[in-house]
Parts: sequence; C-alpha cells; structure tokens
Amino acid sequence: MIQTPQTLAALVLLAAATLVISGCEGGKKKPSAPANTTGGATEETPKAEEAPAKEEEKKEAAAAPADTPATTPPAAEAKADAPKTSGKVMLGSSDLVAGIPGSGPLKVEEIKAWLEDPKNHEPLDFELPMGLATGAGQIKGVDKNPLTRAKIELGRQLYFDPRLSSDFSVSCATCHDPEEGFAKHTQFGVGLKGQTGGRNSPVSYNRILSDKQFWDGRAGSLEEQAVGPIQNPIEMGNTHEACMKCLEGIPGYKLQFDKIFGRMDIEAVGEAIASFERTLVTAPAPFDYYERLRAFEKLDKEDIDADPDLKAKYEEAVAGAKEHPMSESAKRGHALYYSEKASCSACHVGANLSDEKYHNLGVGMDKEKPDIGREEISKDAKEKGAFKTPTIRNVAKSAPYMHDGSQKTLEEVVEWYAKGGHPNPSLDEKIKKLDLSDQDKKDLVAFMIEGCSSDFPKIERGRLPE
Repeated sequence: MIQTPQTLAALVLLAAATLVISGCEGGKKKPSAPANTTGGATEETPKAEEAPAKEEEKKEAAAAPADTPATTPPAAEAKADAPKTSGKVMLGSSDLVAGIPGSGPLKVEEIKAWLEDPKNHEPLDFELPMGLATGAGQIKGVDKNPLTRAKIELGRQLYFDPRLSSDFSVSCATCHDPEEGFAKHTQFGVGLKGQTGGRNSPVSYNRILSDKQFWDGRAGSLEEQAVGPIQNPIEMGNTHEACMKCLEGIPGYKLQFDKIFGRMDIEAVGEAIASFERTLVTAPAPFDYYERLRAFEKLDKEDIDADPDLKAKYEEAVAGAKEHPMSESAKRGHALYYSEKASCSACHVGANLSDEKYHNLGVGMDKEKPDIGREEISKDAKEKGAFKTPTIRNVAKSAPYMHDGSQKTLEEVVEWYAKGGHPNPSLDEKIKKLDLSDQDKKDLVAFMIEGCSSDFPKIERGRLPE
C-alpha cells in the first residue's frame, strides 16, 4: 500500500491511541482501529523525526517479535513485545477445538465432568497469531460475549450438528466446511434438499476481526449471523422455535446451556457458535515471515552483528522466512499487490487483507436483474451491486470466487480486475483497467497461493451429544 506523508502522520497518531489487545479483560470494551489503518504491508514505516535514520531502523527491526510483523505501528510493537502472561491462549490453537476428550458420541457423564471443571468457564486471555496480531484493535464481539472453553466447545458441537436443520441433514459445516477452506467448493451454497441460493458461501474464518456478516453485511454481528441460516428456507429450513425444541430434548445440550448461559434460547445458540467461529483463525503465512525479515533490509550487517539482541531477532527472522519460503515469483507478486500498478491493497488491506467494506466490481451487473447486494440493506443507491471485500488469507483454499461464485480460479479473478471489471453506473471508483503483463498476473497468483496460505486449527468434527 503506497502511503502519503499525511497517511503516515495519521498512522503515528492512531498507533499512539490504539491498544493492541489480547482478549476481553474485566468486561471492558476495547477501542477499535479502522480496518484500513491497522496492519498490512507498507512500503514505509513511520519514523520519529528526532531520531537518526540508522538508529530508528535498528529500533524498527528489533521491535519485530515472533508474533508481530515488522509493519506493526510503533505503539503496537511496544505492546506486542511486552512479556506474555502465563495464562494467555493463542487463538487458532487446535486444543481449543479438539472437543471433550474421548471418542464416540458425547455421553452425559462426559459432559457433566467437563462442565464441573472451573477453568472451562473462565474468560480466556487470548492473543492472535503473527500477522493477524496487528489487527487486534479490530477484534469484535468479545466485550459482550467473552470467550470461554465451555462456550467454544458448545459452539463446536452446534456448528457440526445437522440436528439444527428441519430434517437433520444440514449443519453450519455443510456450507462452511473445514476441508473446503471453511466455505464450499460449489458456485452457490447447497442447503436443504439440495436447494441453492444465488450467492457463494463466504468463509467463516478470521471473523473475529469483523462485525457485520454476509456478503451484504445484513447481520450486525457474528452472533446474529450464526442463527440466520437456521430459519432460512433454502439453507436449514427450520424455525428458531422448532430448533430450540429439538435441542431441549437432547440432555447433553440442556446440561451445557443451563450451566454456561443459565438459559436455553436462540440467542445463546448464536453466542456459542460465534464463540467457536472466533477461534477459527489462520496461522502465520509465508508473507508474514517475509515482511518480518524485510525490516532488517535497511540495516548494515555490521550494525546487526554489533547488537546481540538485534542479531538474535535477525537470525530468528531469517529462520522463519527460510522455514516458510516464497518463490521469487511470489515475492514479485507481493510487491505488485501493494503497488499502484496492481492496486490490490486498495481494498484487500489490513491484518486480514480486507477493508471490511463494500465495493461494486461489476460482477453480475450485466444480468437483466442483477443482485443489488449492499443496496438492499443500506438503501443507498450508491451501493448498488456492492459486496463485502473477502479476505485474501488462505484464498487458494476456498474456490470458486466472487459473491456469485462466477470466477472458478484465481487466474480468472486477476483477469477480471485487469480488464477493469464490468462497466456499470455504480462501478467502484477504485476499479480501473490494469496494465499487467502475463508475468505480472502469474506473480500475483503465486503470491496469493504461496504467500497467503497457512494452516487452520485441527478440529474435532464428531463428538456430538447423544
């Protein structure tokens, strides 16, 4: 992302005012930073005017810890580099979603034993993995719905349980499958009796950095989104009332809702599923390691060798980049991504590589009756045909693409942008024809596939209450 002096000045002010948080402490809401000013790769890092350039570069490199990229704003670096508390939990850890220990269907006795452990009800003091950590100021929802292990586990069960649907055939995972990039490798989501809607299934990971959900942002929170499909006639085809009656008849669920929430209603279902989904975060990707190493490029080797602490951090960055490499093509794609030539970072920016805003790319606007997207919700004619910017993290795992699943490959997506989308009166001003060579296009795809792909937590899909 090319930054002007004015933008850099704003970043410095924001960095000073923004807290990099690690979960919900004391039930107080943490301040949020705008999605387009927190995290993401930059071509420059703000510098203190008083400090000599070389000393500032050394400080910049030294302030890049293992869990925070080199591009973190200065104030965020200081917080991220502070000693970690012993009770801190890393989101994305497989142990949070491994299920209640054991095998086979969950028995009432196993659930009772789980619920009797006090630690499973304590609000988690958590942190995000490197890369996503720069967006900690954007964390949504945990102030009102603190994460606990018991709540996450209940949400896991509900996420994979087809008994939420009217005929016990569809679960959340049907359209948001861990094996399919937490999406669905079909053009449209497939629901009850094989019915399909007109939109592609959006991914359900890294949602902790987002409040409004769905392609058109019609759900104001992850909790609201979680229960919407239950009563959608095309998706789960149920009603909230019938769903709750079914769950109330399952002893293992009743035990958990009573203990965790003290109530059993559809709002509690939403809180549990949202808690589980907030743990679905991506591990650091190769480009995160690459950016951490780039902080040292401005320094002389002699300066690094002369400072033991700086040298140790440099060697750690070298090892990380070596263990998570990007090809030369992917590195060129990385540079293009943040350049004015390709302008990808005009919208795909921030820690999660999404501005969380809505844009008209011209997709589907050549139809006789196009999907008007965000306009249906906002009633703003300027948002006709606009849809939410998806994350580029792990994008290679969730084909097909665009809100209507019309682009089958990343190569097709790049071609769409290169041609300037489909002209229409509401086309976003950021969408213009791009002067990209064939090699440029290959490099951008290489960056998205190699540079942005990382691991998901390993999740127990079974182990549902009897």
